[in-house]
Amino acid sequence: MATSLKTSSTFCSTQQNRWLQPTRDLILHSSSHSNVKQCKSKKIKRPASLCVKATSSKVELDFNDPSWKQKFQEDWEKRFNLPSITDIYDLKPRPTTFSLKKNRTPTGDENVDMWNGYVNNDDRALLKVIKYSSPTSAGAECIDPDCSWVEQWVHRAGPRKEIYYEPEEVKAAIVTCGGLCPGLNDVIRQIVFTLETYGVKNIVGIPFGYRGFFEKGLKEMPLSRRLVENINLNGGSFLGVSRGGAKTSEIVDNIQARRIDMLFVLGGNGTHAGANAIHEECRKRKLKVSVVAVPKTIDNDILLMDKTFGFDTAVEEAQRAINSAYIEARSAYHGIGLVKLMGRSSGFIAMHASLSSGQVDVCLIPEVPFTLDGELGVLGHLEHLLKTKGFCVVCVAEAAGQDLLQKSGATDASGNVILSDIGVHMQQMIKTHFKDIGVPADVKYIDPTYMVRACRANASDAILCTVLGQNAVHGAFAGFSGITSCICNTHYVYLPITEVIKAPKRVNPNSRMWHRCLTSTGQPDFH
Repeated sequence: MATSLKTSSTFCSTQQNRWLQPTRDLILHSSSHSNVKQCKSKKIKRPASLCVKATSSKVELDFNDPSWKQKFQEDWEKRFNLPSITDIYDLKPRPTTFSLKKNRTPTGDENVDMWNGYVNNDDRALLKVIKYSSPTSAGAECIDPDCSWVEQWVHRAGPRKEIYYEPEEVKAAIVTCGGLCPGLNDVIRQIVFTLETYGVKNIVGIPFGYRGFFEKGLKEMPLSRRLVENINLNGGSFLGVSRGGAKTSEIVDNIQARRIDMLFVLGGNGTHAGANAIHEECRKRKLKVSVVAVPKTIDNDILLMDKTFGFDTAVEEAQRAINSAYIEARSAYHGIGLVKLMGRSSGFIAMHASLSSGQVDVCLIPEVPFTLDGELGVLGHLEHLLKTKGFCVVCVAEAAGQDLLQKSGATDASGNVILSDIGVHMQQMIKTHFKDIGVPADVKYIDPTYMVRACRANASDAILCTVLGQNAVHGAFAGFSGITSCICNTHYVYLPITEVIKAPKRVNPNSRMWHRCLTSTGQPDFH
């Protein structure tokens, strides 16, 4: 996957400049764009050559320089180095209390080297494994115009031999923020289990998101293995959720007052940004507090990760809605089944649900523009489908087609723009269109939003939640802070929060997965 991208607005789209994709935190200067300044440090010898300035480390890269790869990797290593409480405290580690050997009461004299179950701090996992031979390859993510292979290593997650906290002295807190998502209870449960395995006795839950840090009357909830043992059998959050929150300084004041040593934050992009702000404020105050996030969003829209927990379950649950729409449409004369699925900024749920169902004729996502009217519009294609097969099913992501709607300008408690309802709009437009042309059409509209996110995690997500929750605790005891526990390239890793909150992850319209979706639906370009 690619890192986040801040390119100048003067550049063409990533579909036209696919080799720019993975360097989103870099400012690129090209001689091929007259309104972008060329690098001054080197004279560009060939039209495709570029100089790249990394904003994080002020390192300039010239692709004519034979050592540009080394400079890129050095900058990469600096950016993906994990923040730690040892950055501000001179701490001596102690042997870990985490062991799965039969003897669970370490004496201090035992040799932890005897058990081969720990991750070395120098262990790394590759973020990308495909070498693209050309920027024109499907889904190509290249750093330079020649699509050179550059190793991009990230830190492997898991228990370490040495830890930086005394478990019996630790107070750990868990908070779930944002909207509901399948798997929240699974993660809470595993965090508690793993903390107790280390020997932590003081574990609390912060009720109703960040609000629990400042709202009067909301008291922290003592947690234990016995209390959370069966919470994974239900959907929702055992601790409750809410959007928004107090100022970062007020939250950290509360963390200090409660003497919290570890804070585990479960949430999406906005929640991760909040967790990073809390981490930075703790560092500023030189507090020995580890802030570790666990990525939760059914939209699957967090950078660099294979997937976030809740996504698989959301796609599976969406099948029920799509199947209902299919049955309704097929059973009616000129039936049209219309399903709106969640996806605030990305169309991953709609794309994967359409692929897995095999019943969708049209999939509309925010990353791919479309028109409703005209010869190449969606409505014209629906006419064709009714003529040729007698019915059709349309799946649309909630953020798709927002350019066709009037914007409200309002925001929710988390600061997210409140989207206009594309599902209702399309329902009305489809009905009006077929009425105007004198063709009967029976439109069945289904919006399963809250059904999708309120259900219990399926087996795939339950496993992901289990590992992410365990690794979050391992990361905190290893002294890391300002990190997130996630899965990249099928391996469990830690990433600095700063690298995953730069922008939402979005579907690449040039990717093989989107091409597969188009092949499955058979839909044309709608613009």
